[in-house]
Amino acid sequence: MKLVNWFRSIEENLIASLLVVMTLLVFIEVVMRFVFNSGLHWIQEVTLYCSAWLVLLGASWGVREGAHIGVDAFVKLLPHKQRKLLTLVALALCLFYCSLFLYGSWVYLSKLHSIGIEMEDLPIEKWKAMSVLFIGFVLLVVRFLEVGWKVITNQQDGFHLADEAKESMQLADELKKS
Repeated sequence: MKLVNWFRSIEENLIASLLVVMTLLVFIEVVMRFVFNSGLHWIQEVTLYCSAWLVLLGASWGVREGAHIGVDAFVKLLPHKQRKLLTLVALALCLFYCSLFLYGSWVYLSKLHSIGIEMEDLPIEKWKAMSVLFIGFVLLVVRFLEVGWKVITNQQDGFHLADEAKESMQLADELKKS
């Protein structure tokens, strides 16, 4: 269990660090352009790659935390067995989708590696910066398998999606009480 907590901590710290780095780089670039009338060309490219890492790692984190928004009003009306079956079918489709991206990203990264292309503004091999394609989808597969296991073992009912309406009503009730 310590390894799982350690990995979660690393994942969350990496996502937070990427967000901080992106924010600081964009701030520096804005100041450089509007105050000093110059800029650093590499900031835009680094920000772009940081955002790719942030999105794909964040997607995996969102599945883990149940932070994704979904349209599940119809599914919630179904009896437990049908909800479970529909969730497992949806997970199978998600895993199929991820497998297509895993294959495509592996082919793409292999070609980038064999060609040896570098990033436009920095002397870093492009396949290293783009490796988040493969890493992100591997993490998504792991997260979907975790959700599948929890659904099969009745530890979780459905995808555990964010319920904005329910959360808004809870906030409204809390505001009324205070």
